[in-house]
Amino acid sequence: MPGVSGATSGDASGATGAWRALLRPVVRTLPWRAIGVAGGLGLLFAAAPRLMGDDATGRLALNALRMSAVAFALGAAFLLDDPARHTTAAVPTRRAVRHTLRLALVVPVAALWWTGTLLLVPAGVRPPVGGITLEAAATLALALAGAAFAVRRSDSTRPGQAVAGALFTTAVLASVLWPERWALFVAPDDEKWAAAHDRWTVLLCAALAVWAACGAEPVRRRIGGGPGFRS
Repeated sequence: MPGVSGATSGDASGATGAWRALLRPVVRTLPWRAIGVAGGLGLLFAAAPRLMGDDATGRLALNALRMSAVAFALGAAFLLDDPARHTTAAVPTRRAVRHTLRLALVVPVAALWWTGTLLLVPAGVRPPVGGITLEAAATLALALAGAAFAVRRSDSTRPGQAVAGALFTTAVLASVLWPERWALFVAPDDEKWAAAHDRWTVLLCAALAVWAACGAEPVRRRIGGGPGFRS
């Protein structure tokens, strides 16, 4: 019917306009500097095997890529830092949409960066691409989940520093203290490689679930009565 068609068209154009209006300020407030510095550090780690020439080993390349993944994730931990957070909390666009938009802008950058990182490592010592990419994706997802959780549970406008610190500490401790029977950091020629990456898959899915759950607007009671929202 004409009325229904007109309403649908109006809703679609309104939604598109809202996304366009939101895009510019979100791009402006993204932590590009932190992501750029972290990405540059990650590329330096990845270049180490190539710089060593014939002395490079598969173990060195594997560890270099793991350090690269952690470096980029440390930069991504700042993704939800927003000095205007308490101002944007009052806009009609829900927090899940604002978070998703930030993520959508950074994911292509992360994919291009990771591709370049892999290509920096000589093919002869490069670990299996699928396995190491899964590890990198899970590490990034854990950083994002930590950021979303920090935003959900605190009023801080810049939780990234605390999240990055917690991620770095966890990565260091896990590499030393993680139980052998649940090994995560194994070599490709280890018989535990496949089982370890099953665990990485579980970590990735859990981190994504935390990200999604923390995107909801928490409801609390205002002083004096009715329900309200906070960012």
